[in-house]
Order: sequence, then structure tokens, then C-alpha cells
Amino acid sequence: MAELEPRNFLQPCLLLLLREHPDHGYELVSRLRPMHDGEGDAGGVYRALRGMERQGLVRSEWHTSEVGPARRTYFVTADGVAVLDDLVESLCQTHESLHVFLERYARVSTRLRDIHEGRGRDQGRDRDAPDRALGAERCGRCGGLRQAVGSDRPAGW
Repeated sequence: MAELEPRNFLQPCLLLLLREHPDHGYELVSRLRPMHDGEGDAGGVYRALRGMERQGLVRSEWHTSEVGPARRTYFVTADGVAVLDDLVESLCQTHESLHVFLERYARVSTRLRDIHEGRGRDQGRDRDAPDRALGAERCGRCGGLRQAVGSDRPAGW
């Protein structure tokens, strides 16, 4: 897991997935992967679900199946939706701060372009070349603006 990943980001991710539709724990683990790097920790997902159930943010029901064992299906509660709404407001503030940081970083380094273009630390870098303009364009990964080097202000200001 990334060192700077927001603390307790698993909870809003699970609440969002359950708001999209109720699901079994195993399915939640696989749906979670694009949003959260939990390093395949299914146990952590189940612990989080049980904790959120104790807090009244989710509820669960056992469903039997003709094929395989009974499985628990998780549902978000009204309290869970309210908590998710509050968490999203906080995440939006964090998102804005991160983009200000990344835009300022882009003005002084070509490293951000390498990251966005999928190159590793040493791949595709000309270490002797001066910093080049990144251009004001949308990032394919996060949707944020990449600002040209040398500009007085980040894009969008």
C-alpha cells in the first residue's frame, strides 16, 4: 500500500461500493481493487465490514444457495450513506490540495510527466535535459491538470 494513501480510505470505498449495490464480501474485494490498493487483503475488508456493521453503517443478511455455502450479503444503511456523504466532502478538499501540490511540482520537475506516462524512475528520462514544459492537459489517470513549467500559477487559477 502506498505510504501517503489517505488513512481509513477503505471505509469510504466500501460504503460507495455498497451504495452502488449490495454485495458479498468476496465480490466487494474484487470490486475494490481499482479504487484501493489493499494488497489483496480480504481479511481487512471483512474486518472493516464487521466494524461498520457494529457502527450501524452497513447491515448484512445470510443468503443460502443451492450451490455452495450460505453467503452474507452487505447493504449500506441510511447512516452509512450520511457518513459517505461527509467523507466525500473531506475527500474533495484533499483532492483539491493534492492537485495544487502536483501542479506546483510539475513546474519544477519532469518526473510527474514520467509518472503519468507510466515510466519507471529511470525509464525514458533524460537526466541531463532541463525541465521541459508539460503543457496544460488533463491527466488520463486522475483527470487533474498538468501545468506548464515556468508558469506563475497552477492551471485553473
